[in-house]
Amino acid sequence: MTQSSIVDELLGAQLAPGEVLRVVNTALDEDLGPQRLDVTSVATIPVEQHDTGDLVARADGVVAGLAVAAMVFDVTSGGATAFQRRVTDGDRVTRGDVLATLSGPTRALLTAERTALNLICRMSGVATHTRRWADCLAGTGATVLDTRKTTPGLRALEKYAVRVGGGANKRMGLYDVAMVKDNHKLAAGGVAEAYRRVRAAFPDVPVQVEVTTEAEAVEAVEAGAEFLLCDNMSTELLRRVVVAVAGRAEMEATGNLTLAVAADYAATGVDYLSVGGLTHSSGILDIALDLRARTSD
Repeated sequence: MTQSSIVDELLGAQLAPGEVLRVVNTALDEDLGPQRLDVTSVATIPVEQHDTGDLVARADGVVAGLAVAAMVFDVTSGGATAFQRRVTDGDRVTRGDVLATLSGPTRALLTAERTALNLICRMSGVATHTRRWADCLAGTGATVLDTRKTTPGLRALEKYAVRVGGGANKRMGLYDVAMVKDNHKLAAGGVAEAYRRVRAAFPDVPVQVEVTTEAEAVEAVEAGAEFLLCDNMSTELLRRVVVAVAGRAEMEATGNLTLAVAADYAATGVDYLSVGGLTHSSGILDIALDLRARTSD
């Protein structure tokens, strides 16, 4: 992948190249310090040495973040690394699969290794976890959603990984969607008043309202809410709320959801299941960089 193809792929994935570059540079600064120095590689590897290596899956899962990893290698080598994908983001892979092949200055490959792996392993872990939920909900009509419970600084990347895994994104932050939660309702004096204030202040911003009872749900949709977060409701209560709302708003089940009960909640008729664990509790997908053995002339 060339620098231009990396940028094109990021744009196609709805990832801002400048935001990804910020994350990459922050991670490299953390690893290499102010001098951008890998003392081990500089000491042991001649500057002119070039090698080839493979990104290899060490476990089964779903890949996400190949273009992000490619950017890390591109930055550390000054564009001198060739990055050839063997799979595509969203592909299921098994242990031992080669995800990409890299060729370039050996120092740059090893300098970039951990930073690139930290990012692609994290993103692939989120995608793998999300795919389990998406598979569980397949055919139910419900979609799994993420939340703002993301790793600081990695929100855009983690939310992309959720999309790759078959989930969908809610709001990116506090700025693009208003979400009236319990403390807002308490401070404003009720559901209807909180909704009215948001709509008056920001008439073009989507408004979502968290509800915990059937009465609150009805009050919210009668005030104009078009999206309800049904928090910590039993499946029995949720079914009643779906009937009471009668299609006047999109509905999301949230709170203490697990894969074991996902299908039961989807069967209530809600549109979404919101799962903070997609990001805050996902492990990594183990991926390694294996340099190929050098051959003698």
